[in-house]
Amino acid sequence: MTMTDMVAETLRPGEPAIFDGAIVIGGGAAGLAAAHALVKAGVAVQVLERENRLAEPWHRRHKNLHLNTHRDLSALPGVTYPTGTPGFPHRTAVIRHLNEFAETHRLPVAFGVAVDEIVSGGDHWIVRTSTGPRRAHHVVVATGRDRQPFIPQWKGMEGFAGRIVHSADFGSARDYDGKTVLVVGAGNSGFDALNHLAGANPGQMWLSARSGPALLPKRIGRKIAVHRFSPLLARLPVWLADAVIAATQRLALGDLTKFGLPASPSGGASRLAGDYTAIAADDGAAAAIKAGRIIVVPQLREFTSDGVILDNGQTIAPDVVIAATGYRTGLETMVGKLGVLDGKGVPLFNGSDSDPKLPGLWFTGMRPSIRGCFSNAGIQGDALARRIARQKR
Repeated sequence: MTMTDMVAETLRPGEPAIFDGAIVIGGGAAGLAAAHALVKAGVAVQVLERENRLAEPWHRRHKNLHLNTHRDLSALPGVTYPTGTPGFPHRTAVIRHLNEFAETHRLPVAFGVAVDEIVSGGDHWIVRTSTGPRRAHHVVVATGRDRQPFIPQWKGMEGFAGRIVHSADFGSARDYDGKTVLVVGAGNSGFDALNHLAGANPGQMWLSARSGPALLPKRIGRKIAVHRFSPLLARLPVWLADAVIAATQRLALGDLTKFGLPASPSGGASRLAGDYTAIAADDGAAAAIKAGRIIVVPQLREFTSDGVILDNGQTIAPDVVIAATGYRTGLETMVGKLGVLDGKGVPLFNGSDSDPKLPGLWFTGMRPSIRGCFSNAGIQGDALARRIARQKR
């Protein structure tokens, strides 16, 4: 199916002309980096941001949130973090960085513009928005792979007397002092929550793990930031990167399967490329598992009014359940009719890749990367901009 094969909407009198450039949807790191790269490549840009300010998701995330990627590899092109910024920047530093990037490069961001749907206009794309339709030959979707927190609909959860929160709404670690806590999910978000809890004073903690993560320490010996080596890992063949990640995990953290944590079903680099599972970062949780402060238990089967039943029939009674169960892109309404999403709503192509049957439609920032989302945003933005610039010549 080509764009002209689809039901096309024609330009009607009084409607906006076709923009001779690219519309970028989303003003996060990926969208801003793509917009900057397009401007450098000589392509006119309009950035549409549904919120009324930049970095809104970072404003909403929990107060303890820090990047798991190092400061030196988490800066967008042409802007650096101020002297004194911690190696793993706090969310407030990230908010400042995104705003400084947009201001420094004078990126044209239209705030409060929500995109409802993208449809074919025949030889261009029509972006239906809350402020009316916009038309362009190129549309870059950069709304993020973590747009919508996802919590499974577990049996009995409506009647649970305790509290169920998504890891995105973790809050402050001190909010859990004295409370028993179950974290569901042993991925990046799950270990992020556990790292914070391990430094606070909760009661008993449990980790419900379906499968084990690829897990690397944030630092080795308190000085060596492991993420600094990510550009080297990214250049290795996947099988070799898998081996390096596994060896580092074993040497730095030991054999956590002895404490009930399942083994990862495949290597860290393989999972990044295969099912888009990010590598988790340890900053205290592994030690808490070894010390028995965090007990690894089987998958959650269902809730009762005062507890949780696990797959092995065991019942535990957490005061709070933290669902570290991932996110969804929420793109079904916007592009679901175009056949560009997989079963989980993730775009089938990303970055400089595209579908020749859908010329001018692009996605960026929709995959995790060993380098981290900020570094990868710059790399993908440059590659995407080069492709669009060549097509416009």
